[in-house]
Amino acid sequence: MPTRPVGRPGAGCRGTTLSAPTSLAQPAYRIDGALVSADAFYAAACDPRRHVVVEACAGAGKTWMLVSRILRALLDGAEPQEILAITFTRKAAGEMRARLNEWLKAFSADVGSDADRVLALQQRGLDAAAAQALAPALAGLQQRLQKAGRAVEIRTFHAWFSQLLKAAPLDLLIELGIQRDAQIIDDLADHESEVYRRFHAAVLANEGLRADFHHLVQQRGRSQLRKWLDAAWAKRVEIELADAAGTLEPSVAQPAAPWPGIDPTAHPAQWIQSPACRATLRRCASVLGTAGGKKAADAARAIEGAWTGAEVSPAEAVFEALWSALFTKADTPRKGLGDSPEQQTAIDVLTTVRAAVAQHETREEHLRMVRLSRALFAELAAYKRTRGLVEMSDLERCAVALLGDSALSGWVQERLDARVRHLLIDEFQDTSPLQWHALGAWLSGYAGAGGGASGHRPPSVFIVGDPKQSIYRFRRAEPKVFEAARDFVQQGLEGSVLSCDHTRRNAPEVLAVLNRVFAQAQSEGQFSGFRPHSTALGAVTGAGASRLPVVLREQNGRRDEVGDDTWRDTLSMARVEPEQRLRQQEADRVATAVQAVLAGGVPPGEVQVLCRKRESLRLAAAALAALGVPCAAVEESLLLDAPEVRDLVALLDMLASPGHALSLAQALKSPVFGCSDADLVRLASAVACADASAESDTTSAEAASAVDGERLPAEGSPQRRRDPLAWWHALQRLPEPGAALQRARDLLNDWHAAARVLPPHDLLDRIVSDGDVMARMLAAAPPVRRATAQAAIEALLAQSLNLDGARGATPYNFVRALRRRRLTITVPAQPDAVQLLTIHGAKGLEAEVVFVMDTQPEPPRAENAALLVQWPVASAHPLTCAFVYTESRCPPSLATLYAEEQAARRREELNGLYVAMTRAKHRIVFSATTPHHAAPLPSWWHRLEPHASEASPFPAPPTVADVALPPARLLELPRWEVAPPAALAVGSTRATPDSAVARLGQAVHRVLEWAVRQGLQQGLSLDTLCSAAAREFGADAPVVRKVAGAILDSPSCRRFFDAPGLIWAANEVSVVDAGEWLRIDRLVHRRAVEDDPETWWVLDYKLSHAPHQLDAYRRQLARYRQAVARWQPGAVVRSAFITGTGAVIEAD
Repeated sequence: MPTRPVGRPGAGCRGTTLSAPTSLAQPAYRIDGALVSADAFYAAACDPRRHVVVEACAGAGKTWMLVSRILRALLDGAEPQEILAITFTRKAAGEMRARLNEWLKAFSADVGSDADRVLALQQRGLDAAAAQALAPALAGLQQRLQKAGRAVEIRTFHAWFSQLLKAAPLDLLIELGIQRDAQIIDDLADHESEVYRRFHAAVLANEGLRADFHHLVQQRGRSQLRKWLDAAWAKRVEIELADAAGTLEPSVAQPAAPWPGIDPTAHPAQWIQSPACRATLRRCASVLGTAGGKKAADAARAIEGAWTGAEVSPAEAVFEALWSALFTKADTPRKGLGDSPEQQTAIDVLTTVRAAVAQHETREEHLRMVRLSRALFAELAAYKRTRGLVEMSDLERCAVALLGDSALSGWVQERLDARVRHLLIDEFQDTSPLQWHALGAWLSGYAGAGGGASGHRPPSVFIVGDPKQSIYRFRRAEPKVFEAARDFVQQGLEGSVLSCDHTRRNAPEVLAVLNRVFAQAQSEGQFSGFRPHSTALGAVTGAGASRLPVVLREQNGRRDEVGDDTWRDTLSMARVEPEQRLRQQEADRVATAVQAVLAGGVPPGEVQVLCRKRESLRLAAAALAALGVPCAAVEESLLLDAPEVRDLVALLDMLASPGHALSLAQALKSPVFGCSDADLVRLASAVACADASAESDTTSAEAASAVDGERLPAEGSPQRRRDPLAWWHALQRLPEPGAALQRARDLLNDWHAAARVLPPHDLLDRIVSDGDVMARMLAAAPPVRRATAQAAIEALLAQSLNLDGARGATPYNFVRALRRRRLTITVPAQPDAVQLLTIHGAKGLEAEVVFVMDTQPEPPRAENAALLVQWPVASAHPLTCAFVYTESRCPPSLATLYAEEQAARRREELNGLYVAMTRAKHRIVFSATTPHHAAPLPSWWHRLEPHASEASPFPAPPTVADVALPPARLLELPRWEVAPPAALAVGSTRATPDSAVARLGQAVHRVLEWAVRQGLQQGLSLDTLCSAAAREFGADAPVVRKVAGAILDSPSCRRFFDAPGLIWAANEVSVVDAGEWLRIDRLVHRRAVEDDPETWWVLDYKLSHAPHQLDAYRRQLARYRQAVARWQPGAVVRSAFITGTGAVIEAD
């Protein structure tokens, strides 16, 4: 049976009234603004022949409607490949597929009943007669799709755009700098450093760019310039589109002359020296000089002094002197100078010139940044072209060019007409202007009667979303795109606009607070488009909104106050800043409240802790772990942030470079070896003693050389440099090292030898297995972190195979790639743990109880090195892309744009509050810490405090310092043993798998494999290889050395191992014979030598002195030879046994 409800969301409360909702239990459905019943709403939403845009609140069942419409389209006769559903993430696409498959199974003839199918179809908008008629088709729909062999096209935007890329003509790809077979990448962060290196080289090679770069560094600083370049990198699509349209450079206008006779091309500071301005300021100085008072007299002298030498002084210096005379350092008019009309006129003149100066300087910096950005993007484009890379924005621009160009769109639209009959788009509020222009260019061809310019019937369009949940502006999402799509469908396609404000998620007590909070925000002009919500749920005991006691800050506390002066061990105890103490108090209160909620019977998986920033979530995770509460950070995190991964990477680093003492110390201290501080101190003391001994030997050598008149090597030369492997050598030579260090020495020696011949995955696999790493790591981790620790180790193993296609096939390269790249790990879902999520990560999820932290944060500061973008939805390109050093001093020409940007940020902030509140099914709890400065607008806390009750007092958390952790239990499958072939079961001398002979044979096989592949060529001795193989299989190392040496040193065998005489050779070669896999110990293709032609040799290692006397061995080798002969028809194929004494016995 399906795991999700297949019925209509809120079906238990079906509204039939057409009057405005008056209670939380009365559903609110609208079609084109008119209130309708639930049945009428779902009949329109699920009708596959209608064009509709649905604006649905949180918890309204948007995905349910979309998948229901797919189901109806299939029943209406559409083939699965004719349905295109688009969403924004792979996860969402997977959930759509899963839900569709669940329903197909649930409604199939083998599972569901006729009554269930009829009810389901009625819930999806069909009347009783139509549902009864289509029920048999629904019963056979799953089988019909399985026979068709095609699936519904459920894709992300970028997956669909990449599909369009394959149809793009070569000329367009060349114009866009895209290769047809390019590799599509989600994020350029891994390539950013290399592009910046190329950019800096280009700047150094160009005199103009170098001047721009140096000027900005001198004026603003290197870090601010890099921040500006990073802002350009993040908005490169907007900048390139504006540049191509000719709106980039004019984005910051030249200041206009405020008075007649002013040269508009001159620096505005020079305007002050015009006769009119001079006269105005001299009149002001005269009035101030006679006004009386020291301040007025000082100002008058400052004005007169500014004109002294004005002809030779820079105009900027003259203006700054005049400004300082009448204004403070905070740029406010000085007090105590009087209020004469002459003074006010002078202030107005200086203020006008100051605004013009700011406009001029902003424009100059903007133009410099434009030139540097062009150079950066040129290097990025060249880098992507040489590496064969395509990013998501390239796909979007290619789609816009394909669908928007009149010369290309015709034949592309023809192909889409033939393939797509139904278009469905989910979460449309997250669409960017560029994505909408691609879609709009395609759909606009159908606008108008009769299919518009295309002359074809348009695909049915279904768009669903909620502008109130648009919180992804940093990913270019623009909520106004939803409005543009709504207007297009309604006017261009003659479709309908549906709205649903009825949720099946939130209890009435939660929804009542939501309605009051957002109705108030809307009445204040801070929010728009909100309509009161209703719910399908009844009253729930204990439901509602509550608040934890706010964490108070000392009124006179300084922001940079010094914390506790108590001595601490800096190696084991991190410094705690005063601000972190306050945040930790809030996290502790939240953790205590969560514990009380769990004690009340709420499952851990039904509790969420939300916050804007991850730092507060980390504090909450630590507080929950201290109380023994299981918690999980569901969102992606950096792989190298996991301590288990850092320890294993340090171990790999040490094996690749034994001279890295810090990595060796970290590996020894890690749970892999569990060495104590005393062990490390012993090791450090041994290193110090070795250094002292070496220094003593050097001193003696100096004295002897001085007597002999010899010249010693210079200080710091290689001859006098300290031992780079001092810690590694000390570990090898340490007498009586103790159990932990002895175990570490044995394993490290084994792994160090293996690291020379094994690829990273094989090496890691051996480390994890031989070192019992998984069990040790999990035993050292708290119970609440064990699932995360296991996922991190498994992710590292997976990366050793997947990273760069496993091209870094040495531990050294693998470690470098891990540290260079920002690799992420997604922890597997832990439904039995408290979920820690950012507001963005919680979107689409729900829980019975939701805690929201940090609801009263510090007010945001004005951004420095910012980039202001104005991109109206109706425009094909941005109208403005302006580089501004600081938003707090925005130039006059950008003041309106800055105000619009601030309004958009405030709206998104309230959207985030809406998302957070609508996650809670029954109860939502808020917490806060008093900020240093009050925000100019109400915070989340201030909006919610009047409507939320004070949370019940929670007991103080118990002391957990002495709580014993339960032991980690690692499940392990029993070892699988392969039974010997039947032919050898009777009368055979073949050794059993666990016998000493079998272990010896396995070890010798491994040595021969290593030796002939790369071991001896890389300088590893045969003794080292034999010791490693003997430890691996539990064999006697001297015997392994004797047998392997006899084979490798045998004159008869040497021809099969010497590379110059071989065309091709391999070990453990798999071949198929009669449907059965066979494995050949060694297969060699020898070159022609004198009378011997080119020959394939099938070699079988047998340690016994006479393997040819056993019929089973002879039959086995003959079968190998026949299989190779079939594989190489016409070639000479011979076979032979190689014995443990190095003899070669050719088979008949």
